[in-house]
Amino acid sequence: MTPKTAFVPVRAARLGASIVALGLGLALAGCGGMPTNRSLDNLHQPVVEHTNYTFDLLTLPEGGIDATQQRRLGDWFTAVGLTYGDHVSLDDPAQAGVTRATVETVASKFGLILDAVAPVTVGVIPAGQARVVIARTTASVPGCPNWSATSDANYANATSRNYGCATSSNLAAMVANKEDLIHGQDGTGNTVMLSNTKAIDAYRAKAATGAQAVKQTSTQ
Repeated sequence: MTPKTAFVPVRAARLGASIVALGLGLALAGCGGMPTNRSLDNLHQPVVEHTNYTFDLLTLPEGGIDATQQRRLGDWFTAVGLTYGDHVSLDDPAQAGVTRATVETVASKFGLILDAVAPVTVGVIPAGQARVVIARTTASVPGCPNWSATSDANYANATSRNYGCATSSNLAAMVANKEDLIHGQDGTGNTVMLSNTKAIDAYRAKAATGAQAVKQTSTQ
């Protein structure tokens, strides 16, 4: 007796393969959304960017700038929000000391002094003019916030992809001089003993609280 052979329809076989492929695709997509940083290192760090702003002024033949140019310069400083952390410098082809002194007087109203050397800028300064340059640094954290991890599974026991974003973003916003994020402040090496020992002297001179007599309180 010839055994019967079972035939599976071609359409049903293709449907079953498609279901299997779809299931594997969904599983791989879920794994792709998992975080991968298994350490406690902050992968999101502030990035400091430099921008130069220029402003050309008309100078007097003997050097310096008149009252109108000084007012224009002060208005420009106000418009760009000149503040601590900005670096102001003067690029004067004539190198007139009176011009530098006048510009520094205007900048001092914003609490800043001129840098010794101006950065290189685009364009030639015409004769009879001087260029004021503001070098400004900004700090931001690219890619933050990061909520790209869409999978609830975390087989690698990794930190969130948004881990460290809040700390770095707050640090970049709070540091007044963004250059401090790169190299910090340079110390002078000098120690002021009077101010350093003031707190210690106050602590030593303060009478101990236990040396005072116990205050008696009546219950009447």
